Amino acid sequence: MDFFVLPIVAAAASALAFLSGFGLGTVLMPVFAIFFPVEVAVAAAAVVHLANNLFKLALVGRHADRRVLLAFGIPAVLAAFAGAALLARLAPAEPLTTYSLAGRLCTISTPKLLIAAFLATLAALELSPAYQRLALPRAALPLGGILSGFVGGLTGMQGALRAPFLLKAGLDKLAFVGTTTVLSTAVDLARLAVYALGLSFLAGPRDHAPLTEPRTLWLLALTCLAGCAGTLASRKLLQGITLRGIRAVVAVLLFVLAAALAAGLI
Repeated sequence: MDFFVLPIVAAAASALAFLSGFGLGTVLMPVFAIFFPVEVAVAAAAVVHLANNLFKLALVGRHADRRVLLAFGIPAVLAAFAGAALLARLAPAEPLTTYSLAGRLCTISTPKLLIAAFLATLAALELSPAYQRLALPRAALPLGGILSGFVGGLTGMQGALRAPFLLKAGLDKLAFVGTTTVLSTAVDLARLAVYALGLSFLAGPRDHAPLTEPRTLWLLALTCLAGCAGTLASRKLLQGITLRGIRAVVAVLLFVLAAALAAGLI
């Protein structure tokens, strides 16, 4: 089932992200959490997100604005290390509580509750016209880097927090896309380095062998390819879909997934 669901979701989510600007990771991570422990889902979604960013980087990375990269990117990368380290630190903690539902063991943990809270927050922001119009002054770029980098490292969700800080940075459309791609790639590299160090030791004591199993590596490779294919196909396949409709559908799905995570159902 995972070999069927995850590539389809990755293709659709990357196409939506290319069209609308909100993140592939925000949509893909909760779906990974259906098949893997939540901390592994964050890391797996980060791999797909990085592969998609590297693909876009080759297309538009040269248009990135260097001044914005320095002002926003350096704080973002440093904060991403901290957020990813916090996730790795919380991952081995004992569950807060467990219960049985219809014969299924449901586990509520601190990482699940944190990520559920961010999912619900991002869903609310997607439905808020005021937030979509929000644009902060250029002087706030370092603060934006810290916020989006830390949340990106902890949960894999950074795009929704990054956009308001870049909208008044004086970038044209091509420079905006190139700059956000470079920033997102840098944060992905930082957090994946920490995930690799912090989560790899869990393979034994927490039965996280799927981290290194060939089956998981093939699944990630296929999902990465599907994400790149979705980016290429987005212009032709999504011309008739309105941005407002996309945001509404994604927001509803995020609320549902947040509730499922917080309840320990996934």
